[in-house]
Amino acid sequence: MPFLARTPVERMTGPYARRWSALLVLCLSLLIVVMANTSLIVAAPAMTTDLGLSSSDLQWVIDGYTVPYAALMLVLGSIGDKYSRRGALLAGLLIFAGGSVMGSLVDGTELVIAARAIMGIGAAVVMPATLSLLVAIFPKRERAKAITAWTATSGLAIAVGPLVAGRLLEDHSWGSTFLINVPIALVAVVGALFLVPPSKAQGMGRIDYVGGLLSIVSVGSLVYAAIEGPHFGWGAGPVAAAVVAGVGLPAFVAWELRHPHPMLDVRKFRIRPFSGSMVAVLFFFFGTFGAIYYSTQFLQFVLGYDALETGVRLLPLAGAVFLGAAVTGRLTPKLGMKAMVVTGMVIGTAGVFLLTLVDKGSSYTDFLTPMLLLGFAIGLSVSPATDTIMDSFPESELGVGGGANDTALELGGSLGIAVLGSLLGTAYRDELTDLVGNRLPAAAMRAAEDSVGGGLAVAERIAKDPAGGAQQAQVLIDAVHESFAQGVARTSLVGGIIMAAGTMIVLAVLPGRRGAGKRRPEESTKARDRDHASAL
Repeated sequence: MPFLARTPVERMTGPYARRWSALLVLCLSLLIVVMANTSLIVAAPAMTTDLGLSSSDLQWVIDGYTVPYAALMLVLGSIGDKYSRRGALLAGLLIFAGGSVMGSLVDGTELVIAARAIMGIGAAVVMPATLSLLVAIFPKRERAKAITAWTATSGLAIAVGPLVAGRLLEDHSWGSTFLINVPIALVAVVGALFLVPPSKAQGMGRIDYVGGLLSIVSVGSLVYAAIEGPHFGWGAGPVAAAVVAGVGLPAFVAWELRHPHPMLDVRKFRIRPFSGSMVAVLFFFFGTFGAIYYSTQFLQFVLGYDALETGVRLLPLAGAVFLGAAVTGRLTPKLGMKAMVVTGMVIGTAGVFLLTLVDKGSSYTDFLTPMLLLGFAIGLSVSPATDTIMDSFPESELGVGGGANDTALELGGSLGIAVLGSLLGTAYRDELTDLVGNRLPAAAMRAAEDSVGGGLAVAERIAKDPAGGAQQAQVLIDAVHESFAQGVARTSLVGGIIMAAGTMIVLAVLPGRRGAGKRRPEESTKARDRDHASAL
């Protein structure tokens, strides 16, 4: 087929002519990876009702995607570097589409979790492949713009996922939300064949599989413990996972320091632009993902918006991401990466702190400003941080660079949802106990304390009692709304403090414009350009 993209980018004598069209394919691939979680936000209530999911079951539906996604990215990025970045993208898209089809057809909790796990494996292949291909295709002078578009796509997915899922849920079951990904994945596969050139590392050598295994065990255990422990208590499973992570991470570092060709050169963390950018991505997504997670629940459970209405009300967030991306594209070359990253983190922190004002009487407008600030901050900060992270890796390690960036992103988001979600659950439960006391039977009280959705379900059952049930139900509904609002306010205070601490760390670690230019030659962009030129 003459129109297939066949010439490897490493053999081209100049910039790839169809690189902007290829970027569209990469952004489409990223879109479905992010939408897989954002669409679940609005589909979760329907899944819970239809499948009879407990709070633990629902968490495993989320974790089934998140744990393999976070744990495998570094290794699969390295495999893509070694054999084929475009091949990795194609394989990941097909795996992801297969898991999505499975998720739309099954009707049991275990099978839904399995489908989400397959999707997570596919996402772990796709994410680092998109970044490594982007950096390989675009020359340095255009790379920041391309990464800005890549970042803006994440913001778009945050709003589009709930919007499309909400529209489907009006006429179809929750299984239809899995099918959102399939046509986009197939379009991306065809686009990758025709528009994305082949690419792989030159002279990479053998893959460090021992380091890869240590990274999988360490990161996977850390994410599992971080999610399960705060939500469901530090029982045997989360404690064992925390111990494995505590032993595995130092073992990974020790192995990588001694290995002649490590999976991830951990010495890069001595480079302040790299380490500061990694910390920025982790803390930033800790706060923003956590805040968006519980804000969306407030819109649905307290304000009573259905799935589609919730998706529509998230659209301003996507618009703010695009605005921030446009601003950072213009100002970063003038003011420097540190100024944009720190400013974005300050704005995002302010957005989280504004949510401390939420109470039972809050309306959508009380969430609009925080969402606009969070979206603008994402657009402003993430692309220069990501550009700096990728700029720290030579041509032979672009997949690993993408995996490192995406691991920080996913780890931060997972911790944000887990830790802030746990704090929210505790605050909600304590407040509801104070408001309701012993006025409910023990079983009903346990169900109401489990979650805001559980509390409203109990109220719905009480309302069916003809002997004054409607009045008692309204009292419980008011208590549930009040408790959840108080929980959001308290959780946002903690989230804002954590983000403020992260901002101070990033401010201290990231060098100014002069310091950022003081790199060792082998760690600079020029080194990667030399690697690239030697492969031509």
